[in-house]
Amino acid sequence: MHAQTVMPVCLRKLLNERRSRGVSLQSPLLKKGINELELNCRTAETELEWAGRLNPGKWIEHSRFVALACKNIAAQCSDLSSDLAYCFGLLHDIGRYAGVTSEKHLIDGYRFCMERGWEKAAQICISHAFMIQDIKTSIGTFDVSESDYLFMEHFIKNAVYDDYDRLVQLCDALALPTGFCLLEKRFVDVAIRYGTPPATTLRWKKILEIEALFEEKINGSIYKLLPGVVENTFR
Repeated sequence: MHAQTVMPVCLRKLLNERRSRGVSLQSPLLKKGINELELNCRTAETELEWAGRLNPGKWIEHSRFVALACKNIAAQCSDLSSDLAYCFGLLHDIGRYAGVTSEKHLIDGYRFCMERGWEKAAQICISHAFMIQDIKTSIGTFDVSESDYLFMEHFIKNAVYDDYDRLVQLCDALALPTGFCLLEKRFVDVAIRYGTPPATTLRWKKILEIEALFEEKINGSIYKLLPGVVENTFR
């Protein structure tokens, strides 16, 4: 006998609220019946706008600033596409479309992008949170099933990172919802909200290593590519 699946009251309430606001629960791009979409700036922006209607919040503006930082830095790297980097930045937190969650947004984002054939974007939905490839370095709560946890553990350990993964990891730490900031301000912002688990300083060190990598690639400071970073950091 199979157990009956019952939708949690909180999820039912959330879905009903979205319907009452006239928000479609299916992406406008998938409603067209397309199973594999070209990933470009327009499609990424469309999906983020739709996700923002489903789950409004500061994460939308944060994602936009991450995307802009990715674009600006990638434009100075001969081996990276600024448009692709922009897309990966826009979509790195897209799993938050499903509601307010912790590490569940990583696997939700992975599935969202895989449904559209965006394999690299799907990887970054998980990899952006793991600059150290060990699931135990997470700073969030694993509000996922056991099978999803095991999948993520294996995925993180075995994923092959490239400079797009590293760029989004870096830019995630350069962007507040209000604009760009020094890495150290973002470190404190995250620590205040999530606490300081054992791997905190190791994660900071890894981000600083990635910063050094990109500053070598562009032969200069990343901060010169982030408009308003001084004003937003010290506001």
